[in-house]
Amino acid sequence: MSIRIGLVGYGVGGRLFHAPYIQASEYCNLVGVVARSPHNKAAVAQDLPDVAIVDSLAELIALGVDAVVISTPPETRRALALEVISSGVAVVADKPFAPSAAAAEEIATTAEKAGVLLNVFHNRRQDTDIVTALKVQDRLGQLIGLDLRLDIDEADTLELGPQGGLLRDLGSHVVDQSILLMGPARTVTAHLGYIDHESDPTIARFRIFIEHESGAVSNVSASKIDRLNSRELRIYGTAGTYTSAFNDVQIQHIKRGITPSMDRSTWGYEEKDRWGVLTTAAGQEVIPSEQGDYTRFYDDFAKAVKCGGSGPVPAQEGIEVLKVLDAVLESAAQGRTINIQ
Repeated sequence: MSIRIGLVGYGVGGRLFHAPYIQASEYCNLVGVVARSPHNKAAVAQDLPDVAIVDSLAELIALGVDAVVISTPPETRRALALEVISSGVAVVADKPFAPSAAAAEEIATTAEKAGVLLNVFHNRRQDTDIVTALKVQDRLGQLIGLDLRLDIDEADTLELGPQGGLLRDLGSHVVDQSILLMGPARTVTAHLGYIDHESDPTIARFRIFIEHESGAVSNVSASKIDRLNSRELRIYGTAGTYTSAFNDVQIQHIKRGITPSMDRSTWGYEEKDRWGVLTTAAGQEVIPSEQGDYTRFYDDFAKAVKCGGSGPVPAQEGIEVLKVLDAVLESAAQGRTINIQ
């Protein structure tokens, strides 16, 4: 059982975060890529010699795909998602899949009325450190707090302009991870740092304080321009604390030309010297790395397309993240705490 998938866009996202994992899933068959620039067309031809290269979404859908993955700049995703939905084909949209929660609600409602499966690519739920943290959560008692930091020294990958910026990029991921670990958000207090880009400043760093409905709090932050490479995670509970400082192991391997298709059984494990530590009244315990694998997203999405179900990240879960991001912008602009609506 496999589904035919088409990919729109072959920049960093399409090349490093989608194509390798679509190909690694036994339930997916990548049949076509929309690429327009000579550079991207050449990259597709080199990486995916058996995959069709087309110039438009219409041509991609004409290949007879069961689903379309949208990995294009943020300002283009809404229109592309609506076009795919109108064709009756299932959709995976890169995060954030709309500029605001209200705009996302419009897309989700359109998909629901059309009976089309719509999922959001929150792949970092399958980061190795997050999967490992989820495994030990029940040993921490009632959860109290989360510190989550993701600094990447990649200023050249910062999407510039008002529709881009770090909040929509890494912010989407760390907010989604905090909700996954700690539950729905209730209030948000935030501070944003900007760099100048022509007439439109771009968000280049952030710090977000989230109070969750459970009463737990999260402190999440990220940067791409501060010459830092740091992943730090701390979860506090009434019975103990779990801490880790894992590497971004999956993307590091992809950049070295190692893909999950080569051997999924060994994919996505942290090196032993960076394993996390659980501290309870019984003492400290080193916790072996669980496997992180973004391929699971495509395994689960394909099963939902074929057999029914909501898929790994239903649109509504992407909307909940966007509600927090909207509140972040409002909080930073007004200098106050914002209630999540």
